[in-house]
Amino acid sequence: MIYKFLFPIKPNDTKVSLFLLAMRILFGMLLINHGIQKWNAFDQMSAAFPDPLGIGSSASLTLAIFGELVCAVAFIFGFLYRLSMIPMIITMSVALFVIHDNDTFAVKEMAFIYLSVFVLMYFVGPGKFSFDRLLIKICNHKK
Repeated sequence: MIYKFLFPIKPNDTKVSLFLLAMRILFGMLLINHGIQKWNAFDQMSAAFPDPLGIGSSASLTLAIFGELVCAVAFIFGFLYRLSMIPMIITMSVALFVIHDNDTFAVKEMAFIYLSVFVLMYFVGPGKFSFDRLLIKICNHKK
């Protein structure tokens, strides 16, 4: 059960898998850009970064950077795909429903778009052009 959750083997169609790869690269690179901006401005942002979890501004910023940078790289490569998407989905959910809760839709639109894409991509899976797929082949070959 856990194996199929972490290493989905569908969709197998090459065209769909190429589309999913393109989506992973596009949205992953866009999110990485946000993570790099936060990383570069860590000293300036850490004192005043929103702290919706009550763990401190610096820790909240670190978690946001992890979700937007480290997990986005794993997302692009399709490595531990669904596991890496959980922090990305949580980060966008917090941004949309907590940080920008009282803002106009124009302000929270980007978080909404990211969250929508990530939730949909979570359910579809990475396709066959991913490290997860390669791991499946290696594990099945050893049996």
